[in-house]
Amino acid sequence: MITGINRVGLLALYMKEVRRFLKVQTQTIWAPAVTTLLFLVIFTVALGRGGREVLGVDFASFVAPGLIVMGMMQNAFANSSFSLLGGKIQGTIIDYLMPPLSPGELMAAIVGAAVTRAIMVGGAVALAMLLWPGVSLGVAHIWAVIWFGLMGSVMLGLIGLATSIWAEKFDHNAAISNFIVAPLSLLSGTFYVIDNLAPAFQAVSLANPFFYVISGFRYGFLGQSDIGSSDAVMLAAIGLALLNAVFALAVYWVLRSGWRLKS
Repeated sequence: MITGINRVGLLALYMKEVRRFLKVQTQTIWAPAVTTLLFLVIFTVALGRGGREVLGVDFASFVAPGLIVMGMMQNAFANSSFSLLGGKIQGTIIDYLMPPLSPGELMAAIVGAAVTRAIMVGGAVALAMLLWPGVSLGVAHIWAVIWFGLMGSVMLGLIGLATSIWAEKFDHNAAISNFIVAPLSLLSGTFYVIDNLAPAFQAVSLANPFFYVISGFRYGFLGQSDIGSSDAVMLAAIGLALLNAVFALAVYWVLRSGWRLKS
C-alpha cells in the first residue's frame, strides 16, 4: 500500500521527463542559447550603437537578463506541453495514467522537469551572453533572480501542461506557442522600458504577467526595473506566486477530472 506521497513513482516520472530532453540536449538546451544570443546580437547592433543606455546601463546589459528568462519560460512551456500530447499521439498515454500516481504527483513531476530544463537553458543562455562583449551580468539581488526565474518557469510549465491536456495534435500546441506564448514574451518589456510606450500600451503591458517576470528578473541583475520601487517588485513577486497557485489548482482539477485524457 502506498500512503502519502509516492516518492518512488514521482521521482521515476521526473527522471523520465528529464532524460527525454537530455537525449536531444543539442536541440533542447544549446540551440535555444544560440538563438537567444542571435537576438542579443541583432538588437544590440540595431539599437545599441552610440553608447545607448537604458536604466543607467548599456543596452546589451539591459537586454541580457530579459532574454535569459524569456528563453527559460519558452523552454519550460515547450517541455511540459509535449509530455501528455506526445503520449496521446504515440498511443503511450496509458503509461502516464496507469502508474499509482495522483494528479498532484503527475503535475509535480512534469512541471518539475520543465523547470529543470528552464534552469539548464538559463545557464546555457547566460554563458552565451558572457561571450558577447559589453554584457555585464553582475547580480544585485540574488533572491529576485532565483524567485522570478522560478516563478516564470513554473507558470509556463503549468500553462504548457494545460496545453498538453487540451491539445489533440501538434497544430494545437503550435497555435498556443505562436499566438499566445511568443507574443506575450516579446511584448513584455524584454527590449524596452514601458515608459516609452503610449498610456494605452502601458496598460496592456501591466496586464501581462510575463512583464513582471522579466522586469523582476532584470531587477535581480541591475537593481532596478520599470516595475517601480523595491516594494513594487516585492508585490509583483507575491502576485506571481498567487497567480501560479491559481494555475496549479486549475491544472490539478483538470487532471483529476480526466478531461481529454481518459476518453
